[in-house]
Amino acid sequence: MQSLRVAPKAPRAFTSSGRRSSIKCQASIMEKAKATAAAVILSAGLAVAPAFATVDLSLKNGATVSSPVHIDFSVSGLTVKPAAEGLQEGSGHHHLLIDVAAPAAGEAIPFDDAHKHFGKGQTGVDLELAPGKHTLTLQFANALHESYGPAYAKSVTVNVK
Repeated sequence: MQSLRVAPKAPRAFTSSGRRSSIKCQASIMEKAKATAAAVILSAGLAVAPAFATVDLSLKNGATVSSPVHIDFSVSGLTVKPAAEGLQEGSGHHHLLIDVAAPAAGEAIPFDDAHKHFGKGQTGVDLELAPGKHTLTLQFANALHESYGPAYAKSVTVNVK
């Protein structure tokens, strides 16, 4: 919430003679930044993710796997919903990022081969991966594909034989 300091410009009060006092609202730069950040978070739908939510995927870090790799996704504290249902408090869908860094909170997840979208509410996939070492990141995001940030992501590294 933004707090404002109210300082009278002139020490005159409103009187029946028609004189009015002039009041100037002064918000510090920090207060303005907080208000702007809050507006961005709310408009991005980021405020709908509770702080106690977690995501998980069925692979263990360092596992050796064969392609196609079966991966189950889960989330607790949030509800998986198709993106087509629009922004809804406490909901979103999974994204699987392959060998790329996770996006910051509020950043849109790209639509490309390294960013798999599960916008229909899917909770698993059989994924074809080339042999070698791969980092997989499960990222939960809102209906606009905007990341809920690192608190709603989990990464594992696997070796595909």
